Amino acid sequence: MSSLSLRLPKSLHQKLRKLAERDDVSINQFISTAVAEKAAALLTVEYLEVRGRRADVKLVDRILSRVPDVPPARGDELPAPKRMRRVNRSTRRSR
Repeated sequence: MSSLSLRLPKSLHQKLRKLAERDDVSINQFISTAVAEKAAALLTVEYLEVRGRRADVKLVDRILSRVPDVPPARGDELPAPKRMRRVNRSTRRSR
């Protein structure tokens, strides 16, 4: 195990303390887990990008051509796209 000195703003430190208490772990364990989760997410994206570049597009097309063209089963539908709210430029506040 190695140690690392970390400087955090007081407000973030307080939030971490509360979150760690809520999870019934030390702040050290909470931060270690958070860093591990972030590293896993980044490494997963990298892994999938590498695997995706190796994909055989013709094979993928051939496999997907076997999938029947039917509506999805109930509960498997894609969510409806969110509609963008139009902004009235004449009444919009400037920042």
